[in-house]
Amino acid sequence: MESILLLAHTEADGTLARPALEALAAAIALGGPLTVGLVGAEVQPAADQVASCGAARFLAVRGDAFAQPRYATDAAAAEAICRAWGCGIVLAAGTSRWARALPGVAQRLGGRVDTHANAIVAQNGGAAVARWFYRQRMEAVLTRTQRPWIVLLDPGCVAAWSGAAGAAGSAAVEAVACEPPATRTTVTGFRATEGDEQTIRPDAKLLFVAGAGWTKKQADGAVHAAEAERLILGMLRKSQASLGGSKSLVDLSGEGEAVLRFMTHMNQIGQTGSTPRHPKGLSTCCHGEEPHVVGWRFVNQRRAINLDANCGWARGKADVLYVADAFEVMRHLNALL
Repeated sequence: MESILLLAHTEADGTLARPALEALAAAIALGGPLTVGLVGAEVQPAADQVASCGAARFLAVRGDAFAQPRYATDAAAAEAICRAWGCGIVLAAGTSRWARALPGVAQRLGGRVDTHANAIVAQNGGAAVARWFYRQRMEAVLTRTQRPWIVLLDPGCVAAWSGAAGAAGSAAVEAVACEPPATRTTVTGFRATEGDEQTIRPDAKLLFVAGAGWTKKQADGAVHAAEAERLILGMLRKSQASLGGSKSLVDLSGEGEAVLRFMTHMNQIGQTGSTPRHPKGLSTCCHGEEPHVVGWRFVNQRRAINLDANCGWARGKADVLYVADAFEVMRHLNALL
């Protein structure tokens, strides 16, 4: 097996997040000589964290200029590490930071890049990458002869590496010279929503999906959008579930219909939205049309609440279907929570 370089950027505390550990596990499974390349303000904690992974070398570009996500500095650091390492297969987590920078690095190095890989395995002395096309309806297996070959592995596809951490300073890190390029941006701080207001939680055990039925007329002939907001937000806050939405629901804001004010296109799952990988999913007031169901392909246990026993979810797309009124179920669920 040819040599492998794992590229990882550190977090604010100098350690590696789960996506990087997942990419590390995939790199180790390939079986070739492994080098770990680190980028960040401080990299020693990250190197110590994975000191027992079996890497032959730890290369690093460190400094305050490389602490923040920025194309110019990230691309320069990744390029410097790749040139110091040599040529082969470069594996990295498909984070927003690397997805922005590494395609440009492949161009600078005269290599190739593949993004959104869901698996990488050893094959005939080289590597083969699997990825989905056409919104997870077709899976292809790709190989390339060009090197370096940069592969971005989507988070959630591989179990994270969980080896023992080494003692402080146990990993020998080789510094790679990289002059920070001139930049026109300055990071002055971060602003994030309060924890209770955050609705997209990739690490949540449960994905709660709301459909357009929440904003339609109910049994009494009236629309209860305000109550729907209270019920859904109450459930999300108490259970710390992640929120998803069907396309029909997130599109209502442009049609002059009643809407759930906290629902945006960022919450949309399905053929034109995201493809979540939560262990469990609960769909409410959705009809289970194919574009929506595509987004549930990797949810392990799927349940639904719908008054129509013959809806799309009842025809084999849900493991369990509760034939009931979603408003009543959620009132009871919130009381239990």
